[in-house]
Amino acid sequence: MNSEHLTEYAGLPIVDFLTEGAEKTHLYEAFQRDRRDGVETPTSTPHRERMEKAMTAPASVAWRLHLHEGPETFSRYMDRFVREVDTSRVTALVIGSWAGWDNSDVPSDVARDALIEHVSAFPALSSVFLGDITFEECEISWLQQCDLAPLLTAYPRLSEVTVRGVGDPDRTTKTYPLSLKVPEHTGLRSLTLQSGGLPGTVVRGVVSSGLPHLEHLELWLGVKDYGGDAVPEDLAPVLSGDAFPNLRHLGLRNAQDTGLWLRALVDSPVLARLTSVDLSEGSLRGRDVDHLLASVPALAHLESLDLHHHYLSEEETERVCAAFAAAGVEVDLSEREVPDGDEPDDEYAYYPSVTE
Repeated sequence: MNSEHLTEYAGLPIVDFLTEGAEKTHLYEAFQRDRRDGVETPTSTPHRERMEKAMTAPASVAWRLHLHEGPETFSRYMDRFVREVDTSRVTALVIGSWAGWDNSDVPSDVARDALIEHVSAFPALSSVFLGDITFEECEISWLQQCDLAPLLTAYPRLSEVTVRGVGDPDRTTKTYPLSLKVPEHTGLRSLTLQSGGLPGTVVRGVVSSGLPHLEHLELWLGVKDYGGDAVPEDLAPVLSGDAFPNLRHLGLRNAQDTGLWLRALVDSPVLARLTSVDLSEGSLRGRDVDHLLASVPALAHLESLDLHHHYLSEEETERVCAAFAAAGVEVDLSEREVPDGDEPDDEYAYYPSVTE
């Protein structure tokens, strides 16, 4: 989930475009190691060598821009990336830290605006991940995102967008900084919003957007304590099948009450056109088993159903696996968790995977 940096994105291996601060850090670490081992200190590092190799074939990798401590701002960092790499061939970008160690205080508009400023330098860009930041660097609920609609507008050919984090609500208006509402974007095929708590206002903005070719929608719903107040009614245009006519995959992940979303989905018209469903990383538990088993006929057309990270007992897990196997559905029920209490109605005993 968000415990480690990505190693692959959009089907491509990730290579870092080194900041000045990162290069100095890597060389210092190499100096310390080699002095200890009694060997000659190199003038380069594997990180530098991977980067230089990737620069000969910029389309062969997803480039990560991850700002370390050092003299560069994100704007200067992006300027240098555009100068040194043939970005006209770059198809995938992964944005890590946009503010050094201050991502809890600095919104992501510094990265958004840098991308928009250099839009002419990225004619082939189709995939963007904004927020490849681990929990050790910044908790997911501390990440300060922004209105990303201008980014989608500037890049009409984007087909895949992933965003991690939401941000703190305005104390007066109670609105959240993350927004992804656009009148129309005909390029987007895949949209993923990762959060420890996804507000209903953000969900309503997304589902009211004009995304006629969207095939993959993944929402990390999270918990109420971190703003996760989205309810099935917020997703009504999607569940009815009206919002995204080409939707084939729906992920309602990391939910505080996975059973609630399971019930809403099973009763929805959109289910018939889906080929895969992801309800993983959530809180599926014993009280949901009877409904899940009764829903096997409605879910039997799916190619896959992901339920990993759940709170079913061993016996319940075996029953569910057997039922879906008989229906020909590939189901993932790995990562069986143990609740933090004995009370079946204690929500805090059944926590989703990504909170804090």
